[in-house]
Amino acid sequence: MKLDHERHIRRAIALTNNTPELPFGAVIVHRESGDTVAEGWNRSMINPTWHGEIDALNALFRSGHQITGSELVLYTTTEPCPMCMSAILWSGIQMVVFGTSIRFLQKHGWRQIDLLAEELVSRSPAWKCKIISGMLEDECNALFAAGPPQSLPRR
Repeated sequence: MKLDHERHIRRAIALTNNTPELPFGAVIVHRESGDTVAEGWNRSMINPTWHGEIDALNALFRSGHQITGSELVLYTTTEPCPMCMSAILWSGIQMVVFGTSIRFLQKHGWRQIDLLAEELVSRSPAWKCKIISGMLEDECNALFAAGPPQSLPRR
């Protein structure tokens, strides 16, 4: 089965309705069936490490799915930060598809650690992970273009 990247990114975008001020949504999909196995969104106002990807990964592992990471694809509205990308690698997920880049976020005042997902993967030789960037990029960029909420510190 060929994965419908746009459909899954659209679902990640829809999840940002849960926290529109922090529009980081993530969906984990079974590579063969195309079924969604976990979803998440940003809850960093509760815990600074509770990013959308982390929320989705935690939902996956809480669910008890007996799926190996190599069978999964993670879709997210934004390029995973180094913390999230590291968690994705440790989870064994071998494909990530995202919309907005870290560079776009930085340009619009969002605090970001300046380490791109592709670089983190290249510096992690024990893992393989294909990165597909720019999926529905304009739609994802629109979520972040106004910059972060005033309650978040700007860089």
